[in-house]
Amino acid sequence: MTRKIIIDTDPGQDDAVAILLALASPEDVEVLGITAVAGNVPLDLTQKNARIVCELAGKPETRVFAGCDRPLRRDLVTAEYVHGKTGLDGPVLPDPTMPLQDQHAVDFIIETLRTEPSGTVTLCPLGPLTNIATAFERAPDIVEHVQEIVLMGGAYFEVGNVTPTAEFNIYVDPQAADIVFQSGVHLVVMPLDVTHKALVTKPRNDAFRALPGDVGHAVAEMTDFFERFDIHKYGSEGAPLHDPTVIAYLIRSDLFTGRHINVQIETQSELTMGMTVADWWGVTDLPPNATFIGDLDADGFFDLLTKRIARL
Repeated sequence: MTRKIIIDTDPGQDDAVAILLALASPEDVEVLGITAVAGNVPLDLTQKNARIVCELAGKPETRVFAGCDRPLRRDLVTAEYVHGKTGLDGPVLPDPTMPLQDQHAVDFIIETLRTEPSGTVTLCPLGPLTNIATAFERAPDIVEHVQEIVLMGGAYFEVGNVTPTAEFNIYVDPQAADIVFQSGVHLVVMPLDVTHKALVTKPRNDAFRALPGDVGHAVAEMTDFFERFDIHKYGSEGAPLHDPTVIAYLIRSDLFTGRHINVQIETQSELTMGMTVADWWGVTDLPPNATFIGDLDADGFFDLLTKRIARL
């Protein structure tokens, strides 16, 4: 069955590829809307970038909503040092002409979860969890209406990429993450441990570049830019495509393996703020609240991604 989804995002080159994968897969996912949040870059750029990507995909009818421009209780931390000043540095893409929706993203999330049949909408956060947590706090009745949340964030063995202990999306708004992880909604989490196995090596990027049309070439240029940071920092073969793992999981969950475990979010200590304390080995008596993904079939993932992007 086609999954109805809301993509909550802060594009970001890897967010852009995730959006492209979703828009190229209508038989698997129906994108009810894209909600932008401040994260990789400020909100005025993330909402713009989301519309740029929709137009790149040839899907200008996709509804894009601007959401929260700052975390719940902390100052905004951004990542231009990774994604460039626009958040989509790499390809030269035109400014969007499709409209930004007037409705606030949080109101759209609330209205959609109240309007659609209960248990039929999956939330797909690719950035900080501010919009989702704000919706849950403002309208607690919607929590039980969510089918599932599949998100990119956190880490267990890899630990941090923005601090020694924290992954960026969780670190930007740990209080929001705490609300979501304690909500009781079934969570599937794509941590750094699995996304760092989804590396865009040169042969994989060459495959994107060789696709007909503009989209594959734009994806290759995004990862060309994006990879410089990770190659320098980690000595890896290329850029990890973090966020597309979320959409790929909805299409081909058989490509992924993980464990249903307890995960707590650190919100008290500045030393470890935003850490996802993942009980991978079951050493506590705390009940499991998230399926943490630990591995993926990288070749299968890139085969899916390349074939789907070729459709656009």
